[in-house]
Amino acid sequence: MGVLLALGSAFFYGLADFIGGLLSRRADPTTVALVGQVGALVLTVLAAPFVPATGVTMVDLAWGGLSGIGTGVGMVFLYRGLSRGSMSVVVPLVAVGGTLLPVLIAVSILGDRPTAVAWIGIIAALPSLWLISTTSKGAVKARADGAADALISSVGIAVQYTALAQVADGVGLWPIVAGRVTAVLVVLPMARRTGTGLRTLPVSVSLAAVATGGMAALGLTLYMLATREQLMTIAVVLSSLYPVLPVLLGITVLRERLTARRSLGLAGAAVAVVLITLG
Repeated sequence: MGVLLALGSAFFYGLADFIGGLLSRRADPTTVALVGQVGALVLTVLAAPFVPATGVTMVDLAWGGLSGIGTGVGMVFLYRGLSRGSMSVVVPLVAVGGTLLPVLIAVSILGDRPTAVAWIGIIAALPSLWLISTTSKGAVKARADGAADALISSVGIAVQYTALAQVADGVGLWPIVAGRVTAVLVVLPMARRTGTGLRTLPVSVSLAAVATGGMAALGLTLYMLATREQLMTIAVVLSSLYPVLPVLLGITVLRERLTARRSLGLAGAAVAVVLITLG
């Protein structure tokens, strides 16, 4: 069950990334991100009372809030990195770094001990993520600022995953709500600095951005549930396979060409899922 929850998390995160990427071509990316986080906050606040919560402590809300700070930092520096450097370097660094760091924390600090078979799957997943995320211009060098921003973004993603895995059982959606509050507070100053107001967004883009925020929040919720059933190490790796979906949608919907590099990455990701599931 934990494997399915984590893969569900990857699905909704990947779908949110795909739609968000399309929206960012039509409007300011940081403003789109802000609307998405605000939309996620509203949707989770409306849904939270209907999800059973046997007990929520301030510690749980604090972990959720810290996770949201990670989300906000990850998004802000991802967009900043993409504006300064090469996408072919920034995106793979964020994808792999955001996976590797939580795995290291889980194993070295939290005491996770995956099986030998699961370890082989984890090791296979990391280069697969790199191959999937790297474009055909992978040899192009990004400016140093772009690479540095990507590394900071990956730390934010690592904080998001690690913190959310620490909340207790029976907390419902309230840690997710706390995270959306802090994410909005982190992204808002960045959106203000772009000088692009919310009023400039077309209604269709705003509604779609709200939908992507809701999908991302659902992805986080499924990840949080997956950590109840699986080691955090396993849940993080499977949830982090979200770049697979944008690639597949790009091929089928946008008619993008499937490169040998990405074919190898997709095959490696499939093998990783099977091995982790068997482990």
